[in-house]
Amino acid sequence: MSVSTELQYTGLDNFCLDVKNPRLGRFQSNINLSQGEILDLMRNWVLDELAGSYLENGFWQHEALLVVKEELCGKQCLVVVEGNRRLAALIYLCQAVNGNPVSKKWGLLVENREVPRELFDRVPYIRLETREAIETFQGFRHTAGIKNWYPLEKTRYIGRLVDDHNMTYKEVAMKIGSYTSTVRHHYISYRLVLQIESSLEGFSFEDSDNQFNVLYHLLRKPAVLKYLNIDFFADPQNVQTPGPKAHLDALAHFAQWLLGTRQQPPIFTEPWRVDDYGKILKNPEAVLYLENSKKPNLDYALRLTVDESECVQLLSEAAANVKLVMNGIHRYKDSPEIQRAVEELAVDYKKLLD
Repeated sequence: MSVSTELQYTGLDNFCLDVKNPRLGRFQSNINLSQGEILDLMRNWVLDELAGSYLENGFWQHEALLVVKEELCGKQCLVVVEGNRRLAALIYLCQAVNGNPVSKKWGLLVENREVPRELFDRVPYIRLETREAIETFQGFRHTAGIKNWYPLEKTRYIGRLVDDHNMTYKEVAMKIGSYTSTVRHHYISYRLVLQIESSLEGFSFEDSDNQFNVLYHLLRKPAVLKYLNIDFFADPQNVQTPGPKAHLDALAHFAQWLLGTRQQPPIFTEPWRVDDYGKILKNPEAVLYLENSKKPNLDYALRLTVDESECVQLLSEAAANVKLVMNGIHRYKDSPEIQRAVEELAVDYKKLLD
């Protein structure tokens, strides 16, 4: 079904925020959230910047809300499927204009400001018959288009398409303009997040986009998939719980390294180091150290992964550096710092010979 282009207008009070909005995170599954509760969850979404733009320029027609008519709170209303952040900004702005700002910041925003005529009375929207009619546009806009969701939001959206609409990876990829392999990666990441949050007490990815980003990239590493015993190429129905029950201990360790605990901060924190993390999980000695240490040190674990070829490379580099130093070190033979460094090198050299 194609998206309608008929532009309509109505008052702000006729719209409802969408409880199924992927950006609400784990709260999206709670269909009993009130409009006030949803609005409060959205409070820190940098809405004041949008509101400031509305005061200056009004509400642009090309940013019209995409809505469906659904029953909510016992009545039929226009539920905003695309444009919830814009709607929330309008609601908070309207409250401030009417003398009920949610915070001092919103009160200052409207102080001595003129509100554009009909800002709250003629809000542009486009009504679609079903959510599915919007989802193709929404998926492309936020997963491949110019207004990207954060990684966890993309993943939740893709997960909903697979789980709620029984779509295959290929069908989702065609719908949102992506690759089948990328969709598979997002879905397995989504199911693993749900498994960690539901089966392991105290772990949550809410407000942890960076840590989800680390997890997402780690699942590209064969050593990580092997450690967690995840079949990356399984069909969706076979990865509802990606980590098998027999390997829940490994999943618990993985969650601890990724998200930390009350006693220990996470150690897998930097997306650019996922190669190092994968290397550690590939090495049995390093894994054993991480699993049994009360305060594991990432750099120490990484040192345990040095193999024969790396030893050869490091020794060759060290030998080359010593040869380079020999060209001029005689000029500094009386330097205490040089003498100390040479003595340390001699001790290490003896250990190597032994």
